[in-house]
Amino acid sequence: MTGCRDVMGSPRQSSSLLVDRFGREVNYVRISVTDRCDFRCVYCMAEDMTFLPRAQILTLEELGELSAAFVELGVRKIRLTGGEPLVRRGVIDLVRRVGALPGLGELVLTTNGSQLRKYAGALKAAGVRRINISLDSLHPDRFERITRAGTLATVLDGIEAAREAGFERTKLNAVVLKNRNHDEVSDLVRFAIERGLDISFIEEMPLGVIGDHDRGEAYYSSDEIRRDLADQFELIPTTETTGGPSRYWRIPGADTRVGFISPHSHNFCDTCNRVRVTVEGRLLLCLGQEHSMDLKQVMRAHPGDRNRLKQAIIAAMDLKPKGHDFRLDAQPIIFRHMNTTGG
Repeated sequence: MTGCRDVMGSPRQSSSLLVDRFGREVNYVRISVTDRCDFRCVYCMAEDMTFLPRAQILTLEELGELSAAFVELGVRKIRLTGGEPLVRRGVIDLVRRVGALPGLGELVLTTNGSQLRKYAGALKAAGVRRINISLDSLHPDRFERITRAGTLATVLDGIEAAREAGFERTKLNAVVLKNRNHDEVSDLVRFAIERGLDISFIEEMPLGVIGDHDRGEAYYSSDEIRRDLADQFELIPTTETTGGPSRYWRIPGADTRVGFISPHSHNFCDTCNRVRVTVEGRLLLCLGQEHSMDLKQVMRAHPGDRNRLKQAIIAAMDLKPKGHDFRLDAQPIIFRHMNTTGG
């Protein structure tokens, strides 16, 4: 591990220079560009969220500098997220800068789909290779209930815009909640198959106090979802990966991959290759822990000093914990909401 830390020369292209105490290479970073969103999804934030003042969040220039530092340290995949990243003014300029970084293998984006009709073509031209789109229900009333502010027709049109733009393997993400949308998993898979999309089903992450539902009562495991799908589809496990936490299954005769993100039922911490940067510039070493490094402070105290920024990122690897402590039977130990964390 020492050899991965004597670093500040030319970055190696073959492996990450970021290795934690447990020997896990970090080659994937998720960067939140805003905590704001035009939806208020019940699993993501409180209905009456207060958003951060502009001075507390990273500027687009700081986000670009941070991205460059990570790539020089061997990160090969960057995901831009939020909040809803496409509501931030000037975000396409940031996408162009990040997409042009030498050595970056893949730039991807997570969105709720509401702005894709406007921005899909520009995102593709700027270098975004793949897009994940949240879609938790195909029923307009349920969709509005879960998102509190979203319109299903707008998101469906955004999905079509993404297909027209020609992204590689656009994926739908569905957070499954018992007695809210768990009975739609087969319909969502059919929707994905008909459109040549991938889909991942996600167990709810217990981040922040939400007030909408009891997370223990609403928990619906990946195993239960697979059981439900098995009534309609043959699922064949694969070793395919997109570099994230999804574990994929194939359906014979279809190009669609069905993924499962299972932080509770099938913990994936032992293979974690990811870190996150919050909209405030905190480098989070684990989604479910508070171990972090304040990179905004480093950048603002030493503007333009990329080596110092890289040294701070490297030092933070020693803070990365072995795993999370998610619990569904108690109030969350993490009080930050998903929209401030980076979805």
